[in-house]
Amino acid sequence: MEKTRVGFIGTGNISHCHMEGYKAIPELVDVVAVCDLDEEKVKKYAEKYNVPHWYTDYNEMLAKENLDAVSVCTWNAAHKPATIAALNAGCNVLCEKPMAMNTEEALEMKKAAKDNGKVLQIGFVRRFGKDAAVLKDFIQGGKLGDIYYAKAVYLRRDGFPGGWFGDKSYSGGGPLIDLGVHVMDLTRYLTGNPKPVAAYGIVDKSLGKKRAESKFAKGDGSWQIVNNLGIDFKYTVEDFVSAYIKFDNGMTMQLEASFNLNIKNDTGTVELFGTKGGAKLTPDVEVYTDMDGHLVDIKPTGNTGFDGPAFKREVKAFIDCVRDGAECKAPTDAGVDLMKIIDAIYKSAEEGREVAID
Repeated sequence: MEKTRVGFIGTGNISHCHMEGYKAIPELVDVVAVCDLDEEKVKKYAEKYNVPHWYTDYNEMLAKENLDAVSVCTWNAAHKPATIAALNAGCNVLCEKPMAMNTEEALEMKKAAKDNGKVLQIGFVRRFGKDAAVLKDFIQGGKLGDIYYAKAVYLRRDGFPGGWFGDKSYSGGGPLIDLGVHVMDLTRYLTGNPKPVAAYGIVDKSLGKKRAESKFAKGDGSWQIVNNLGIDFKYTVEDFVSAYIKFDNGMTMQLEASFNLNIKNDTGTVELFGTKGGAKLTPDVEVYTDMDGHLVDIKPTGNTGFDGPAFKREVKAFIDCVRDGAECKAPTDAGVDLMKIIDAIYKSAEEGREVAID
């Protein structure tokens, strides 16, 4: 079988993680083209990774390069049009999370993948971490029993990434759609992908805009990104979100996520509570249960936390789907379900009530 011809749409920070994944399997793929709106940026990117062709228009790239697969690594507002264009051009797509700006866009992307008979994998990299694999073993071995409650937390004290991440017209939202999506999806994956049925959420915007304006005024580049496109990004997203999500199997998930929160240390954890035991990713895996009449804590030896090679596993899994028809581990439906949850939380916060999820 010939090598899979791969192209990139978007050359931002996350694209480097995708590129490392493709470069790790040179016997299977050739990255032949990259595209970005910023000409200077994409030229340097192509040179860095020895990619023969670069473009500033992904439609031109798709028309000329006869690609088999595309990684979409743009800002969130471009996920839908770039993904659908690639699918319609006959390409399989690995689209970074979040899948889209909202559920409606996600459903359009799902339809395009189905109509074209192509793979659309969503960039839920936490599904490919060592921590997820280890905890999955304990869950499938029955150590936790029936999981009825979960906590998904991703909190940053002063962790706004800068630029377009704070502008809702480009990002679709703040820490909920950027950070919360990781731990919500990981929780769903670990617990068998239950369907969401309702959500209640609150959001707060007390800190971020003031911090952003203060740092911009001081010339602190930590809250900005290099922007050669002449775009004046605004800070219009939430700083903090808290939510409860109910699922069709009876499980409830508590979520907390923040770019800005007055806490001591940043933290990211998933906790699961079952009828036989509980577990926590701290980030290492710990299991809490009872044995022979005693309460015991189980911690596997070695490093069981989220690991860098997860991105390589994610890309390899995508290529296995493309080349061999392997089952997709982060399928389109997972992305759609997450967008339904996100939409419901934002609507709940706006209307002050629980929102049902279809």
